[in-house]
Amino acid sequence: MRENTAAWIDSPYADLTIRDAPAPKPGPGQLLVAVRALAVNPLDAIIQSNGRLMYGWLQYPVILGEDVAGVVVEVGEDVGAFEVGDRVTAYAIGLEKGRDAVSESGFQAYVTVDANLAAALPDTMAFEEGAVLPLALSTAAAGLFETEQLGLDYSSLGDSGSRDEVVVVWGGATAVGGNAIQLARAAGYRVITTASARNHEQMKGLGAEAAFDYRDADVVDRIIDAVSGSVVAGVLAIAVGSAEPCLKVARATGATKIAMASPPVSFYEQPRRGGLSLTRTRLLLRLGTRSALLQVRSRARNIRASFIWGSAISSSPVGAAIWGSYLPEALASGRHRAYPDAHVVGDGLSALQGAIDTLRGGVSAQKLVVTMNDAASGDS
Repeated sequence: MRENTAAWIDSPYADLTIRDAPAPKPGPGQLLVAVRALAVNPLDAIIQSNGRLMYGWLQYPVILGEDVAGVVVEVGEDVGAFEVGDRVTAYAIGLEKGRDAVSESGFQAYVTVDANLAAALPDTMAFEEGAVLPLALSTAAAGLFETEQLGLDYSSLGDSGSRDEVVVVWGGATAVGGNAIQLARAAGYRVITTASARNHEQMKGLGAEAAFDYRDADVVDRIIDAVSGSVVAGVLAIAVGSAEPCLKVARATGATKIAMASPPVSFYEQPRRGGLSLTRTRLLLRLGTRSALLQVRSRARNIRASFIWGSAISSSPVGAAIWGSYLPEALASGRHRAYPDAHVVGDGLSALQGAIDTLRGGVSAQKLVVTMNDAASGDS
């Protein structure tokens, strides 16, 4: 029997604690993966900072973590696309409602993942590179292609076609933004994005035809000029506080859909402890007020503004199109880059809390990754 170890969060707001965990067993349609690399996400920091505010269904203790890469060590029933020994990247969705927040969450040596949210890694791609993809890729895909979001056409995904329709991605240097640029281009759309000036060339390398500095006071006007009368198929608002300028872009260009990946305020501003505080009260008031005003302003212009839930693709045709049909070949051919760059901050589960704390301080155009050596997972 395999021995498993996990980074547990025992109660809301608590630090991660490393200790033994049950050995997961893959169910039908699942894989058991020996983890070789993990990435931390804003979601992990937000859950730890917010307690039950957003994920009220979690019953502690639980395990965080969505982004994993590793080796398949066991295959469940009804799985035909993978074999033991395959190198994979996978999206662990244990934190979602109705899932197992222990066996299906990523911060552990062994994790069960749905086979339809896994893809083979090329032999030339390191595990730490593969670990940067899952949540960001899935969130970008949900925002672009789910019918409740921008609802873009993905029928020709990867066929190198082109159309004279524009997608505006506000926050292209973020993990979600960089993957959204690549996916929108792979579906044939033109992309205009925002990013810090130092990241503009990188954004163009991912496929954006133009990049503008979001700090520029005239950035909205510059985007509108760059659109130059073309149809704007949708606007993807990724960075915190980006919904308002994206609404201005949509109003000026005739776009009717905005998909938002971030709230209008940063949840990092509140103290990581329970109970009411002045900071938390002010944050919640700003959140409620800004969200309500955004909906009023968008509806007044017949613009639909909706929040993205990345795991939505797990049970929709979008998931199969991205994870099954597109990603394996796109990674193997180099057409889809593992973005953002992996920044390894340590080895082993004990490095995860420091990585989350670093993430709260701000990270640009990179993903914080923790490696798991062979001894940590028990399989070679």
